[in-house]
Amino acid sequence: KGCTKNGRNKSAGDSKESPKKKKKDKTKNVVQNPAADQQREYQARYVQEHHLGNGGCGAVFAGYRITDHFPVAIKHVPKNRIPIKVTDENGKEVSVEVAILLKLAAEADGSVGTSAPVSLLDWFDFGTELILVQERPVPAVDLFEYIRENGGCLPEGKAKVILKQLVDAAKDLEEKDIFHRDIKSENILIETGSDVPRVRIIDFGLSCFATEQSQFCFFYGTPIHSPPECYWGKKYRPGPTTVWQMGVVLYEALHVGDFNIMTFIENKLKFNEHLSPRKKTSHFKIH
Repeated sequence: KGCTKNGRNKSAGDSKESPKKKKKDKTKNVVQNPAADQQREYQARYVQEHHLGNGGCGAVFAGYRITDHFPVAIKHVPKNRIPIKVTDENGKEVSVEVAILLKLAAEADGSVGTSAPVSLLDWFDFGTELILVQERPVPAVDLFEYIRENGGCLPEGKAKVILKQLVDAAKDLEEKDIFHRDIKSENILIETGSDVPRVRIIDFGLSCFATEQSQFCFFYGTPIHSPPECYWGKKYRPGPTTVWQMGVVLYEALHVGDFNIMTFIENKLKFNEHLSPRKKTSHFKIH
């Protein structure tokens, strides 16, 4: 149950070309002002444009930063739909998504757009909702749309390039004790402005801080991408779950149609007959 819906209704990519990016602005922490002051501050910095998509935890809109027209994604998160909170150093409860994005920003090299996770630029507390302002890579589409545009499945070579970047991003998050928990094609942006597709990770709304030894009983995430442990009534761990979800992403990148976990559990999963033998034998063997 958790927060993310089962459907494919979220698309945070934008295929329009952007003006020249200016990457020197560092992430700004929210100013502890009343909600009205927060709204004025937000309106003075950003312009919100068209709707990009919905997730289980909020709605995302395209926009730009007023000072330099830098493209941004503006996420509205109603406070009553924030699934996970943590306590900050001042003893105040904050959204774990904000806490994680601030941690990633603090550990980055100071430039926007250099890491796999999409950078947080600003955030505001409007009282009843949080506003998260993040960089918006353009041109880009989510992996689900990217696969569709490539005829419903990707060539092995292109899938390999994407998976390698995804694995590197997952390893980096694990080293930072961050568990995304909802890796799926809709939460992976593909930058399409060069010959080699570049992977960006979005939507940390269901993520949490966790170590390699952490174990969980309740699954927050997309049900069809939950690990087999959830169906067997067992606890699940961050590392194996992330590997499982990347395997699902790879399967859906190489096959027309969605992955079906029950078919896998019943040992009836079929593979694309055109895949190389190595791909067929290695797929899902690492879980």
